[in-house]
Amino acid sequence: MADTPAFYLRHWLQDRALRALIWVLLRLPYRVRVPLCGWVLSRIIAPAAGYRNRIRQNLALVLPDLPRDEVERIVRAVPDNVGRTVIEIYSGPEFVSHAIGHPLTGGGVAALEEAHRQGRPVILVTGHFGNYDASRAALIARGYRVGALYMPMANRYFNEHYVAAISGIGTPLFPRGRAGMTKMVRHLRSGGMLGLLVDQHMGHGEPLTFFGTQALTALSAADLALKYNALLVPTYAIRAVDGLSFDIVVEPPIPQGTPEAMTQALNDSLETLVRQNLDQWFWIHRRWKGMRRKRK
Repeated sequence: MADTPAFYLRHWLQDRALRALIWVLLRLPYRVRVPLCGWVLSRIIAPAAGYRNRIRQNLALVLPDLPRDEVERIVRAVPDNVGRTVIEIYSGPEFVSHAIGHPLTGGGVAALEEAHRQGRPVILVTGHFGNYDASRAALIARGYRVGALYMPMANRYFNEHYVAAISGIGTPLFPRGRAGMTKMVRHLRSGGMLGLLVDQHMGHGEPLTFFGTQALTALSAADLALKYNALLVPTYAIRAVDGLSFDIVVEPPIPQGTPEAMTQALNDSLETLVRQNLDQWFWIHRRWKGMRRKRK
């Protein structure tokens, strides 16, 4: 059914509506458009799309003791952060200027700088947290050769201008697939850095734990680090209290071990940060699809 005229028409209409919203927002000053896009997604789109119920379901699964008023705060705040992230990515240089406003912090900054000097490949791992492209923007602006692997979207119309937007932040970009993987490997072997997001449900992944609950997790980041002798470094962009700038955190590299142990360490790293900033992770994802709770 995916190739029916109705399917393509629906995707085309969705793309037109989103393009129109982005066009209008980009006419506004940055300090207005970012919170406004957050408000639109939180107050209008999220209730209509069922995002609020999905957030509640995820929180009930892994944080069942969370007070109800805190749950409802997160239900509103998470889509707000998502909306801000979307329009920030389309804001190009203005977004980058906010992403590089603060110095890099964390115990992994020195290791990252040394790898850059030596030309050693690095796998930079983050999650759908804060604005996940802010750390890439901040590192590229500081002279690091950071590429990124991305999953092409099902809506090919939207995918075209989304890829153009993230390319404006920095290149190279590698689509998942044979051609993208070949270029990605060449980039790593030349001593480049590669950004990966590893916090989505992967049907072929390993049943590791995230928030004490089994979550199928891809081992690809650890596999690449072991295969190409690359550092495996968690890095995050925490949205600051002003809602516009970011604290860029680079954690110490994950020690080499089995792919499962290294990937579990990545899950634990992200979980620790999310627990400190519950409203900045994308609880909209079906991260625990088909899984049962398994306490640590």
